[in-house]
Amino acid sequence: MKAAPFEYARAASLSEVCALLATHGDGAKLLAGGQSLVPMMAMRLVRPAWLVDINEIAELKFIAVEKDMARTGACTRQGAVERDHALAARVPLLRQALAWVGHVQTRNRGTIGGSLAHADPCAELPLVAQVLGARMLLRSGTGARTLEAEKFFAGPMATNVRPGECLEEIHWPAWSWRHTGSAFTEISVRHGDFAMVAAAAQVAIDGDGRCVRAAFGLGGVGGTPLAFPKIAGRLVGTRLDDAAVNDAAHAAATETQPGSDLHASAEYRRHLAGVLAARALREARERARSL
Repeated sequence: MKAAPFEYARAASLSEVCALLATHGDGAKLLAGGQSLVPMMAMRLVRPAWLVDINEIAELKFIAVEKDMARTGACTRQGAVERDHALAARVPLLRQALAWVGHVQTRNRGTIGGSLAHADPCAELPLVAQVLGARMLLRSGTGARTLEAEKFFAGPMATNVRPGECLEEIHWPAWSWRHTGSAFTEISVRHGDFAMVAAAAQVAIDGDGRCVRAAFGLGGVGGTPLAFPKIAGRLVGTRLDDAAVNDAAHAAATETQPGSDLHASAEYRRHLAGVLAARALREARERARSL
């Protein structure tokens, strides 16, 4: 199929984007990498009246590593983030997750902000944002506001971005503990496909091997990517032994609400959720111990 007819505008600045969005409202869609939007338009699942191209806006393409966070512009290519060693040193979970995103060709075109705004509950970057508690800076013609990941994602392919707003940059928290380990894993029909179930984890331990902070989550088992801060809190003070890890993973799996399709039943996805959550936590633990 081919896309339904639409008007096209290429914005040269963030202020021009905001002006175009204010003018065309819900009839406008932003084009960043286009790796999700263009196929959906070709299948006529999305029919924007206006397509606003933001690819040439330099102010939306950057990586900045700071003391307690890393900032990425919304139009920063996924491949650029994957190859940035300074960013990987401070927020390693990003690189680990990106290894599962599509293929090299799609990551060289796809953007960080585009994946988050697309809000697929099976996608890798929304899960990382949820687990780390990333913050999204949104810009409109009337000003800016910040949303934490848990408030940004509203449902499958839905966010709480208001009409007239554009995702400007993402703030990724960087943990300060020396012994911090993270891990990402998933199961999909083929490598590069969207995950049936994905799991991400990050833990920090002290010199005695006891957990001082933990975060983990699951993708593909609910309307949004899921994080489990209360369950992760139970791991603090433990040595992250297998019994504690398995207990946390099982508790998280019981809170999921996966669906069924031709690839897997809800019961199988819930089973995978427990297995993968435990696997990610154990891998994160081993990486933390090795530092």
